[in-house]
Amino acid sequence: VMFATHGLMVGSINGLSQPALALSAPDVPGSSGDGLLTMDKVMGLKLDADWVVLSACNTGGAGGRGAEAVSGLGRAFFYAGARSLLVTNWPVDTIAARQLVTEVFRNQQANPSAERSTDLRRAELALIDSGANLDEGIATYAYAHPKFWAPYSLVGAP
Repeated sequence: VMFATHGLMVGSINGLSQPALALSAPDVPGSSGDGLLTMDKVMGLKLDADWVVLSACNTGGAGGRGAEAVSGLGRAFFYAGARSLLVTNWPVDTIAARQLVTEVFRNQQANPSAERSTDLRRAELALIDSGANLDEGIATYAYAHPKFWAPYSLVGAP
């Protein structure tokens, strides 16, 4: 199961009392609900998922000082039946997230017997080695910086 969306921490929007994934805008014509997949809603799911990928900001923690590792959304997906998770521990860069997660799946397809942790490590190294972003020929940043690849954690079954 793969989610590539916006992750919301408690308090990031008015009235949000639990972490959530934004699935749609709340004012979409013809839809009911708030467009959020909250922690409570996730806990109500019945999954049989080997792997859930939460490619969104802050999906591995509940937020705040002293929060447990893999709390909030991550814990809810385990409760719902996920056996392993790929989560993020802080905000992610959209382009780097797409490149890294795509490379994880590319690695998995190329070598299905490899462990997910190996696929993630290879994807992180590929991102690190991908060079710098250029703006009119001037390097503005390099994907080697940990803010682009380090937010991701694999938790659960390898």
